[in-house]
Formats: sequence, C-alpha cells, structure tokens
Amino acid sequence: MSIEILIVDDNLDIRNILNELLLDAGYKTRVAANYNQALNEIDKKIPDVAILDVKLDKGDNDGIELLSHIKSKNKDVPVIIITGHANIEMAVNSLKHGAFEFVEKPFDQTRLLNFVRRAVENLNLKNQNKEYENKLFSSYDLIGDSKNISIIRDQIDKISITESRVLINGASGSGKELIARKIHKKSKRNSKPFIILNGALLDLHKYELELFGEEKNNGSISYGALEKANQGTLLIDQVSEIPLTIQSKILRVLIDQKFKRINGNNDVNVDVRLICSSSKDLKEEIKIGNFREDLYHRLNVFEINIQSLNERISDIPLLIKYFSKKISDNYKIKELEIDENDSYILNHNWQGNVRELRNLIERIAILQPDTKHKISNIIKESLKSDNFNEKINENSLSVPLKEARENFEKEYLTIQLKKFNGNISKTANFVGMERTALHRKLKILGIKEFN
Repeated sequence: MSIEILIVDDNLDIRNILNELLLDAGYKTRVAANYNQALNEIDKKIPDVAILDVKLDKGDNDGIELLSHIKSKNKDVPVIIITGHANIEMAVNSLKHGAFEFVEKPFDQTRLLNFVRRAVENLNLKNQNKEYENKLFSSYDLIGDSKNISIIRDQIDKISITESRVLINGASGSGKELIARKIHKKSKRNSKPFIILNGALLDLHKYELELFGEEKNNGSISYGALEKANQGTLLIDQVSEIPLTIQSKILRVLIDQKFKRINGNNDVNVDVRLICSSSKDLKEEIKIGNFREDLYHRLNVFEINIQSLNERISDIPLLIKYFSKKISDNYKIKELEIDENDSYILNHNWQGNVRELRNLIERIAILQPDTKHKISNIIKESLKSDNFNEKINENSLSVPLKEARENFEKEYLTIQLKKFNGNISKTANFVGMERTALHRKLKILGIKEFN
C-alpha cells in the first residue's frame, strides 16, 4: 500500500523540508499552508498519516481542531503534531485529542522520520486487525436454500440500492448482523463506516453518550455512534432494549437529521443509514409500553424476518459443509468430515441458532479428531442434553404405546418435511413411503403440508 502523508504548516521552509524528507523516504505527500487549505485537503480525501502544525492562521489551536476533524472521520489515522510554541499543557491537550506524537521545533529529521515509520506501522497493524476481524464475519455468506433464506437474499438485493431504514427480526444467533452487513456491503455506502451499537450491552446511563457523543470541559470531543457512522451505516442491535427516553431522542434525530452532543450547543448534521434488529416482537413491546409506536413506524420502513434454524432444517447440511470448509481453512487443518445428515445434528433444537452450529464445528476443529467416529462422539457429547431422541424417549414413557407412536411419527415426519423444504417426493423417498401413502399419513397425523 502506498502511504500518503498530509503536511500542514504555514512556514514554507518547514513544508519544503518535510516534503523532501518524506518523498525521499518513499511516501506520497500533500501539503497545505493554512487552516482552510488543510480542511479542504482532509475533506477531499482523508490522509493515511498527517503532520500538523499547532498554530496556523486561524487561531492558537488550529492543529488541534484539524486533529479532531481527522479523528471524527477516521479515528485510526495517526497524527503527528509539531510546534515551535511547545508547552506541557499543549502537549497533553494534543495527546488527549488522539495525537500519535508531539514534536517540538526545531526537530531532528531522523527522529521525526522514525515517528512517521512508527505511525505507518501502527496504521498497518490496525488495518490488518480490522481486515482479519472483518474477514471472520464479513466473509461469511448467507447460506441456505430454504424459502426463507431465498426470500431474504432477494430482499437484500432490492433494498441495498435504496436508502430505506430496515428492521431485521429474528432469534439471537440467527444471522441478523450478517444480513445488515450484506445490505451495507451491497449499498453505495460500502466504502464508508459500518458501526454497531448493541442496545442490550450498554450501561443504562451510557446510551446517550454512546449515541450522541460528548463535548468535554477541556475542549475535547468524544464522538458517538451517529457521528462515527456518518455517510455510512449504523446498526442498532437489540433496539428493543433502548430506554424510552433515548427512543424519543432517536426519533427526533430521524425527523430532524441532526442532534446535539452532550454538553454541546451546536447542531451536528449527519447522513446515516439506520438499520435496527430485534430478537423481541416490537409490536408486543409497544403493547406493554416498552417501545414507542411512532419510532417503530419510522424504523420499520422495510422489514426482514429471519427464521430460527430449527424452522429451516434443510439449510443445516449446507451450513455444515460451509462452516467445515471455512473453519478448517482458518485453522489451516484438513477439512472436517462431518456427516451433514447426522441425526443428532438434524434433530437438535438449536436454541442458539446458526451461531451455535458454527461454535460446534469450531469446537470440533479445535479438538482435531482424526476419525469420523471421534467427530460423531464430540457431536453427541455436545448436543446430547437437548437431543431430540432423548426427549422423545422421555415423553414416550408417560403415554400409551399408540399415542407414543403417533407422537414420534408426527415429530419425525415434520422434521423430515422441513429437512426437504416441504418437497413430498424427496421426503417420501427418504422415509421409504409412496407419495400417496405419505399424503394420507400427514393428513391422519394433522401435519400441514407446505411448499
């Protein structure tokens, strides 16, 4: 990656010295001679690294203001502050605002160049970590051929090209965040930030701070999720957990497209696409007074509903194959040979949904069993507490044989139908029945056929 460094100093000699020094070291450069030029350069394209003079033509703390402006756009950009008017208070203030280093003039060129190299190393490390984290999640695809997943894929394609707000409903671990990421990735905002605010994990008194940020007494600014996501996408996960007082403020932001930071006097305008997700039924939350109906209608411009994994059993074999390859690649081991039709897996209730299945396969990868038999034992040991067969046996002990048989047949055939996505021919072939006989059996047992 070719690193580009922005040099901001009102002294022509200093600008030229820094420019030649950095060009000779193999970096690209841009220069600005005053505050407005610097602001234009930053807004035109955020630099990889910035070297800022503290005092320019606008005031005594021009460099600090530019530092805050850069950090509001990308907090990971290393900024080196240089000044000929150094004092301890100024140094502390610049570091509080996020400066990477503070350097006094006249500066030693070798020392300054070392600071730049360290800043670049720091930037590369952060980018590598970010890339790795994003790969672990963003590289995951929405896997499945069930009707529900097919509908969601189509919905993502259609709404990604719009700016509509989206509400994603689904059980914990079912894939709500993945859907939100896919929408962002396919949208025109894909090069801008994707920020997540988890409503269930915040301290009761920190919602406002995390959303809107704060202007502190020392002049520094703590940016909230709305500003961090500016021009990008903000996902509010578990939006049902946001307190009513904060809900009203979110509603006001959606109406006005602006807000004030805590202790701030000026409006902050933001351009953010909002996606929300919930594991709770927000209509029920409205009925019991936990969620504002007017906010619900503002958020629910487009609704996506993802089913629990036990409602789309036909997706399980595909997910097993997919995660087996992905996780084996991550651990750099031979691909796991997991039987996609293992009865323990297909009959498990999967309360943790896709996340639980992925965790199971990762557990197998960590243990690295060398035979299919050992893999099967790990699966049984991991899932036995909720195994379908055990529940059937337990329930069967308390009812007459005829009823126990009917209960088993009903549960068994319902699972097989889901496994084959409602396809009667495939289900009949698997269970060893004629199609007409299966139709009759389903009718007798009161099992509703579906497509």
